[in-house]
Amino acid sequence: MSEVHLVVDCRNLLGEGLIWDRNARRLYWVDIESSEIWSLDPSNGHTSTHKTPERVACLAPRSRGGLIVAFASGFALYDPASRERKDLAAFEPENPNTRLNDGRTDRQGRLVAGGFDEVEGKFVSSVGRIDQDYRVTTLLTGVACANGICFSVDGRTMYFADSPARTIWAYDYGGRTGDVSNRRVLNRFDDQPGLPDGSCIDAEGFIWNAQWNGHRVVRFAPDGRVDRIVPVPVLNPTCVTFGGDDLETLYITTARYLMTPEQIAAEPQSGALFAINPGVKGVADQPFSG
Repeated sequence: MSEVHLVVDCRNLLGEGLIWDRNARRLYWVDIESSEIWSLDPSNGHTSTHKTPERVACLAPRSRGGLIVAFASGFALYDPASRERKDLAAFEPENPNTRLNDGRTDRQGRLVAGGFDEVEGKFVSSVGRIDQDYRVTTLLTGVACANGICFSVDGRTMYFADSPARTIWAYDYGGRTGDVSNRRVLNRFDDQPGLPDGSCIDAEGFIWNAQWNGHRVVRFAPDGRVDRIVPVPVLNPTCVTFGGDDLETLYITTARYLMTPEQIAAEPQSGALFAINPGVKGVADQPFSG
């Protein structure tokens, strides 16, 4: 396995939401606190940055073109080229302390995304699923900071982390219905340095998790065992996904959000996009089918 290397020194405040668009052959991610969508063409190293009308937490390419975006305030269809936005559903409008955070599409092309109480850190937010017809169904409640949402290779297991709870859980996931049940602990972070952040799945069914405040990415076996630890040269890895035409590259977003000037001076690449070739392939995410 190679070592982590710098790909884009983008210095995001809060890089997140990595997704590989297999049709466009581009990597997308967001800088939440800067209200930006970033993309990379790995074939030539060209990057682009798009300013969004509000903070953007995660996204997925649509099978019909454009993107579905989880803005802080709710779900919307969005076309960066035309800047056309069609709002679909507000997120927890009754609670001004919460916003959307992490999300990923399931194997049927539905977007599952959850929220974050960014003011008080209380367990008052939720995780929802938005279907092809744009209906939103609540899957989980009592969430403080939703992270790590990803799906097993066969789509029958959903993984989810609530960062303040320092736990990654696994759920049975209904591929046809999109329902969740049978929650069990995959791994508690009692003996780990960071908090669980964004996750993805590889072709062998192992879970890769970025550890906020942990200087590392960890590969977990489906039974929760720590299989591999990948050191990252900055404090806050935030999200991971496999990309490239062969899905052999693991990309890693990072953040400098909440770091002191002294910490940033010591780790000036904080907020950059990194990558590693871990010796295993990933699994392509489905475009949003609505």
